[in-house]
Amino acid sequence: MASPTRPNTTLRRVVALIAIGAALVFTAACGSNSSSGSSGDKVAVSLITKDSINPFFVAMQKGAKAAAAENGVNLSVGAGAEDGDEQGQITLIENAIAKGQDGILITPNGPGVNAAIKKARDAGLYVIALDTPPDPADTVDITFATDNFKAGELIGKWAAANMAGKPAVIALLDLFNDKVVSVDYNRDQGFLSGMGIDVKDKAKNGDEASSGNYSGGTYKIVCNEPTNGAQADGKTAMERCLAKNPDINLVYSINEPAGIGASEALKAAGKTATIVSVDGGCLGVSMVKSGVLAATAQQYPVKMAQLGVKAIATIAKGGDKPKTSPGLDFFDTGEALVTDKPAQGVPSITSDEGSKICWGTTG
Repeated sequence: MASPTRPNTTLRRVVALIAIGAALVFTAACGSNSSSGSSGDKVAVSLITKDSINPFFVAMQKGAKAAAAENGVNLSVGAGAEDGDEQGQITLIENAIAKGQDGILITPNGPGVNAAIKKARDAGLYVIALDTPPDPADTVDITFATDNFKAGELIGKWAAANMAGKPAVIALLDLFNDKVVSVDYNRDQGFLSGMGIDVKDKAKNGDEASSGNYSGGTYKIVCNEPTNGAQADGKTAMERCLAKNPDINLVYSINEPAGIGASEALKAAGKTATIVSVDGGCLGVSMVKSGVLAATAQQYPVKMAQLGVKAIATIAKGGDKPKTSPGLDFFDTGEALVTDKPAQGVPSITSDEGSKICWGTTG
């Protein structure tokens, strides 16, 4: 195999895609105190994230605020009470419609918000999904997101190479077990595919064979546990997995908070395992540097938010609508593997380089 793509070229390519964000609050912001629709030349947009606590969505809000200030947008920022809170997001969508806003940026909390999104589009609002493509994809006008399957595939390929032929005893720490969202199954199924494990249905978690062969040797899947993308729930999920099999040596986590929670459970049990994840936030990258996480696939929520704000501002002023990436039903905002243990044939950047562009923060 060829040697892995090294940091400088990859980093420059990633940096070229990313921009900086600024401040966070919940409610109307950025250049106007008006809480109604467009005023004067202002374009009115709502950003609705899954929650307002996860650092990923904090970064997204910062990026949106910076872009709103630059593009003459009156931005309102809101969120569900927690990841999975569909009703909270529905209320915020209905508020945007009632205000006569021009558009909505949303990280959907699940299929329960689809009807409200349709209502918004029927009312003339341009709706863009960020980070989490809805199912079906055409529920929104367009999605700006990481290619989550590719992100999962990157950490899966790296994990397979890192296992170096050893039997893999795997814990899968997913997002939900009570609803189906694309970011959940795409990352999980991408990871397994990267490992060289056959996935029967790429849009369904848990239907693959529980044991068999991966690209480097044999594997056994111990568990598929939900974490809600939270550190405490990630710890609890890992504890349940260890109760089933204390010999787990490879952990896939839906995001870095869940992976950090898993590391706490492993430490408390006196166990060690290779933990891989997706997000690439500043904290997560620091966890790679310290060895808590072995590798993570970095994504860029600041860029997602900035592109979304600019797109709605452009459309509201009579400009062209954005287009999806070639071969995809969304616009791919990029992804990069961050690890300090590069694997042959798997492009990556180091944790030092990843820290300079974590989530799109470049300054």
